[in-house]
Amino acid sequence: MLAATVADAAYVVAALLFVLSLAGLSRHETARRGVGFGIAGMAIALASTVWVVVATGSVVPQGGLGLTLLAAAVLVGGAIGLWRARVVEMTGMPELIALLHSFVGLAAVLVGWNGHLASAGIPAALRDIHHAEVFIGVFIGGVTFTGSIVAFLKLSGRIGSRPLMLPGKNALNIGALVAFAGLTVWYVLTPELWLLVAVTALALLLGWHLVASIGGGDMPVVVSMLNSYSGWAAAAAGFLLDNDLLIVTGALVGSSGAYLSYIMCKAMNRSFLSVIAGGFGIVAPRAGEEEAGEHREIDATSAAALLTASRSVVITPGYGMAVAQAQYPVAELTERLRARGVDVRFGIHPVAGRLPGHMNVLLAEAKVPYDIVLEMDEINDELAETDVVLVIGANDTVNPAAAEDPGSPIAGMPVLRVWEATNVIVFKRSMASGYAGVPNPLFFRENAQMLFGDAKERVEDILRAL
Repeated sequence: MLAATVADAAYVVAALLFVLSLAGLSRHETARRGVGFGIAGMAIALASTVWVVVATGSVVPQGGLGLTLLAAAVLVGGAIGLWRARVVEMTGMPELIALLHSFVGLAAVLVGWNGHLASAGIPAALRDIHHAEVFIGVFIGGVTFTGSIVAFLKLSGRIGSRPLMLPGKNALNIGALVAFAGLTVWYVLTPELWLLVAVTALALLLGWHLVASIGGGDMPVVVSMLNSYSGWAAAAAGFLLDNDLLIVTGALVGSSGAYLSYIMCKAMNRSFLSVIAGGFGIVAPRAGEEEAGEHREIDATSAAALLTASRSVVITPGYGMAVAQAQYPVAELTERLRARGVDVRFGIHPVAGRLPGHMNVLLAEAKVPYDIVLEMDEINDELAETDVVLVIGANDTVNPAAAEDPGSPIAGMPVLRVWEATNVIVFKRSMASGYAGVPNPLFFRENAQMLFGDAKERVEDILRAL
């Protein structure tokens, strides 16, 4: 009894630390502190869980084997986590996060199956509720597992980013949900093993199809959405395990992830329900479509001269900056230009990169001052009065087709209106389309010039010219 009481108190402390972690992560200046709160909360949660399991004798009767397995799981999992965190580059962070979400989903499926096998010990009055928890938890976990795997494969480039367009894909998604509702009622009334097998298979297929049907341009929303799914999967596991902290933590992750997904959908002019339903009603990009026109090129020396003669410069980074690891020379370029009296600021699109806040983290890593890193809504109205915009590795987030071409797959998506500036220099390896597969007419505008090559090398060339 004492062990359970102490554990409950520790869980309350851990839950409060998780709330403080979310609050800290809402601002650049407090983000590091927020991460610290999250680490402390998780350490308390793990330690108290292991302690209460040992103190109540849940594993000791197994002759120490259960305790050994528990300790081994914690050590192996922690070692793998530390190793991956140390070796992963910032460019690989989105796919790593997607992969971690898949682990949460798989854990929820396994907990659900264990709940089915242990249902004989549940009081008769609670058995129907328990069966519903098992079935719903397995379904959410299965969708999260395969959906996260597909997101990982897309983000890491192992499969194409174009949306999968199966005939009647919307009817397939709706049919799967209807089938799940029917199977849930059946399982609650008659908890047969084959029904659990059926819903597991259905969830795995639905998760795969949902994310495969979403195009590359919407993948940042998908990462956030899967984060929400993983939270609800954890909460479902908490109900099955009768663990209050797991319920609270899962609800925090699930609700915050859902709200972030909604904010990002608003920023991209996407329907929230459309995206979470697997691109319901979204038309795929037209394959092989290329923009016609003549582009102009510029070299690093001319770019340096143009920057030196400017009063105001805005830098709009994208995933290409992350791939090239160009944030450090970009930070140095910013410092040099500001020392010459040039007003330099950054314009960050809400979905720049492959996950929310990707560009902000990179720039913070390179010690770019927080006060000159502005969101799209803060900088867009000032671009028309800007002398030079440097588009470093961005593509879809600066595409004028979103504002000017009603037939474009990204039509209506709010973008950085860089083409309104006096001059635009686009850092790019080639004239290829961006991750969403949509051609960019910006490259052929009269005020735009292309600086081809690796972004880091080209910025370093400009620094030498300065």
